[in-house]
Amino acid sequence: MNLLQGVINKEYIVKNIEVEENVQRRLQALGLISGTKIKVLNNKKNGSVIFKVRGTRLAVGKKIAEGIFVLN
Repeated sequence: MNLLQGVINKEYIVKNIEVEENVQRRLQALGLISGTKIKVLNNKKNGSVIFKVRGTRLAVGKKIAEGIFVLN
C-alpha cells in the first residue's frame, strides 16, 4: 500500500520509494529511507499527508505520497 492509503495514528515501515530522482534524494536526506518507521499524523485524501519520521514532522503532497510504499 502507499502512504496516501495510510490511517491516522498508525505506524508503518517504509518499503520502497518510487518518485522522481531529485525528490527521492531529498526524502533520503530527511531520513526517509527503506526500513524507516513512520507514523501518519494527518491524511487528507485529496491533498497532503503529514507524518512523523525520526522525530520530525514532514508533509508531502498527494503525488509524492502515492510513490511512498509502506508495510503494515
